[in-house]
Amino acid sequence: MSKVHVKTGDTVMVMSGVEKGKIGKVLEVSPKEGKIIIEGVKKVKKHVKARNPQQPSGIVEAESPMYACKVQIYCSACKKPTRIKHVIGSDGSKERICAHKDCGAKL
Repeated sequence: MSKVHVKTGDTVMVMSGVEKGKIGKVLEVSPKEGKIIIEGVKKVKKHVKARNPQQPSGIVEAESPMYACKVQIYCSACKKPTRIKHVIGSDGSKERICAHKDCGAKL
């Protein structure tokens, strides 16, 4: 199993590709494939067929997965994409903080 640097609920910024510069929240992480789904980023249209008579058919817009290596965590304090630092707190818990030397906000 491979490891992904983002978690569900993180705010990330897309660093490369057509969606470059967009910011969104991570909805789903798939570490086995190394892909993530971001809210409002990389929208695609799917043609959906009705499974039963009550369900509508038509064209539905949904988010498509993208590779996790194309994004960086976005720090809301310094308003920049950043890498993360792991710091062990006084109570022994591991915290993730912004790696910028002026910021140091919790992520």
